[in-house]
Amino acid sequence: MAKEARESEDPSADVLAEAAAAFGLLASAARLHIMWALAQGESDVTHLADRVGGALPAISQHLTKLRLAGLVRSRREGRRQVYFVDDPDIVTVVRLMVGQLADRERNEAAGPVRLVHGTGA
Repeated sequence: MAKEARESEDPSADVLAEAAAAFGLLASAARLHIMWALAQGESDVTHLADRVGGALPAISQHLTKLRLAGLVRSRREGRRQVYFVDDPDIVTVVRLMVGQLADRERNEAAGPVRLVHGTGA
């Protein structure tokens, strides 16, 4: 019952502003791709740039914005900075949205399902 009460209450203006800022950061296709990649596992800037297809400085700038917003974290491993998403809720949101749209795209590419009726005997 307590969960139902929480879901029916409007979130505070601060919570809505924070959510809007997070969604604003994810509105960039490059940052969303980075988040998708990091949702699959941690990575350094070089591997992210290869995977996402962006220039190293641009990927670094995107990661800085995501880190400052608290969407990703990083740790040093020797000379490399390794980035990761440690918030399972953010991972869920990204996987859900991107996964649903990817499934929809695959289904549309497959075309409509047609039932083929045999001629019978």
